[in-house]
Amino acid sequence: ALEATNRKWRGSVSGIVNAPLDKVWHVVSQTERLSEWMPMVERCTNLAGEEGIPGYVRLVSGFMFPQPDGERSWIKEILVSMDPLSRTYVYKMEASNVGLDGSVNKLMLIDYSDDSTLVQWSFEINPVEGTCEENIIDYLGFLYKSCINKIEGAIEAASKRSV
Repeated sequence: ALEATNRKWRGSVSGIVNAPLDKVWHVVSQTERLSEWMPMVERCTNLAGEEGIPGYVRLVSGFMFPQPDGERSWIKEILVSMDPLSRTYVYKMEASNVGLDGSVNKLMLIDYSDDSTLVQWSFEINPVEGTCEENIIDYLGFLYKSCINKIEGAIEAASKRSV
C-alpha cells in the first residue's frame, strides 16, 4: 500500500522555439521575465535567497488554475537546481492554493539547430484526490505547451524594446 501512495503522476511537453539557445535561456531563466512567456502569470515575487542559486524561493500568482471564488492562484516555488551550462532548471512547488504542493517542474533547453531551440518541460505531481490523472496531466501539458509557444514572441518583444 505504501508504494501506491508514493506514486507520482508524470507528464512532459516540448516545442521548438525559432531562436538561439542563449536567447531562449535568457528569457526562461529569469524570474522577472516569467510573465512575458507565461501568460497566466501576473506577478512573481522574490521571497528568499538569490535567483539562480538552489534554495531561492519565489511566489508566483495569477490565473493558472481557476479558483471557485474567482481569486488568483498562487504557488510558492523553491529552486531545486539550475545549471546554466546544460540550460536546465528544476523548481518544486512548496505550497499553493491549487492543490499541487510537492509538484516538480523541470525545464531543459537543447540546441536544435543554428537558430532553433528545443524546449522540454517535464513535470511530476502527487495524485490529486477527486481528479482524473489523465485530465490533470492533459491540462498541465496544455498550459505548459502554451507557455513554450509564447517564448519566441517574448524574445521578439524584448528585442524591439532594446532597440
